Amino acid sequence: MKKTILVVVALFTGAMALAQSGSGFGIKTGINYNGNGDYFDSAAQAFENPDRNAGFHVGFWGKIGNRIYFRPELVYTSTSSGYDEGDLKIKKLDVPALVGVKVIGPLHVFAGPSFQYLLDTEFESDGITFDEVENDFTVGMNLGAGVNLGKFGIDLRYERGFSENEVNFINANLTNLNGDRVDTRPDQLILSLSLKI
Repeated sequence: MKKTILVVVALFTGAMALAQSGSGFGIKTGINYNGNGDYFDSAAQAFENPDRNAGFHVGFWGKIGNRIYFRPELVYTSTSSGYDEGDLKIKKLDVPALVGVKVIGPLHVFAGPSFQYLLDTEFESDGITFDEVENDFTVGMNLGAGVNLGKFGIDLRYERGFSENEVNFINANLTNLNGDRVDTRPDQLILSLSLKI
């Protein structure tokens, strides 16, 4: 019994020692469970939440500090949301500027603003087009927690856009949609795997 306890303590201590510490940089990738924004009907002023779809992201991160740290990231993100009229696809560059704190062992929590630059928006549907998005540059917020073991890490975060950013339908063949709009602010859960280089 004592040997079993010693082995468990040794494994736990080893895991704590392997926890990623100090400054560094690396790569990351993962999936996004996303709803790009609410759909507003110009006549009824009603709105509906989009169907959430999986997207993906890939990018780089840096870390300065240890127990309290600053972690900037540069991430390419592709998301999709389903509406009755079609799917809205958004491709963007995200630049989160996170501040984090080690809680215990390999567990850490973090939060910070996320600056987003829209690279491309596309509405996939027969016969429906929309105008340009109001702003290519928007700001949101990230809040999450993660675990780092050795060079590997995993984190789960929630992202919500702050800046209102709408796109208007302009297709003349579907007059019932003219003037309707979609709020393209992200509202998503993001699961990431990271590797320290």
